[in-house]
Amino acid sequence: MLSTRTLGRLFGLLMMGAAGAAHAADGDPVRLIVGFPPGGSTDTVARVIGDELREQLKRPVIVENKPGAGGRIAAQALKGAPADGTAYMLAPNATAIFQNLLYSTAERKYDLLTDFTPVGVVVSYPLALAVSKRVKAGNLKEYVQWVKAHPEDGVFGTAGAGGHTHFSGLQLGKAIGVDLQVVPYKGNGPLVTDLLGSQIAAGVMTAGDILQHHKAGTVKVLAVFGASRSPLMPDVPTVKEQGYDVDTGDAWTAVWAPAKTPKAEIERMQQALKVALDKPAIRENLTSKATLQPDFRPAAEMDKLVQKELAYWGPVIKASGFTPAQ
Repeated sequence: MLSTRTLGRLFGLLMMGAAGAAHAADGDPVRLIVGFPPGGSTDTVARVIGDELREQLKRPVIVENKPGAGGRIAAQALKGAPADGTAYMLAPNATAIFQNLLYSTAERKYDLLTDFTPVGVVVSYPLALAVSKRVKAGNLKEYVQWVKAHPEDGVFGTAGAGGHTHFSGLQLGKAIGVDLQVVPYKGNGPLVTDLLGSQIAAGVMTAGDILQHHKAGTVKVLAVFGASRSPLMPDVPTVKEQGYDVDTGDAWTAVWAPAKTPKAEIERMQQALKVALDKPAIRENLTSKATLQPDFRPAAEMDKLVQKELAYWGPVIKASGFTPAQ
């Protein structure tokens, strides 16, 4: 039988080991998992805020790109990561909301609501309806008249099928009384090229990808889909302003952690994100280089936003009859 003194020594050694492990964890790198290749808007956000997060967290921050399957591969990686404050995922609502609604849990291999916990929204950005120069319309009502007179052009391009822009375009078609058909592209780049060349009449896309061409007058952005005008393009009215009851919201990008990550670690990262997004240099970088609006919202607000969008888009997707290609 061990003596009281021996037990005391063992307990002390265990406590020292635990303290040492905690101290080591404090210095471990933080992985910021991104489900898209380097150079895209989500990756840009991660790298713009990454340096500031290093400063705030006093730890290395590594951006880890795991592209593929609309962000599902990154989400699977987050689910398998340790829940100790060393792994987070930065992802757009297209990954969180639409992948969750379009694929079963068995297909995704994770559950948004039980496997992850929200940390905070970092940026938002408007979705826009843009038309090529051959569309004789200066506003949404004129576009409706034009497209009804040219039913063969009752289509809109998107950067792929099954996302926010796809279903926003369908909601617009329903509101204006036109059966608009989606033409999915492999990204916004090819879609912009076809809009500039007038190979397609209209596109629904992230506003940042078309803003410079709108300013140059080579395409026309007729409307944004959010509840209010975007600071990124204040001259463009919303769909609702122009008489059509459509508000499909801005797109947004946020940070998640594995579900069992300690509350203290979540709050630590949340505070670091808030401080980073308050820095004028970071805000300028995101706005001017990436055409994204810094828009920090804490975990509680983010959770409400997720629940609201799941409730809104679920019936819309079901009514559309759309099923993703397997």
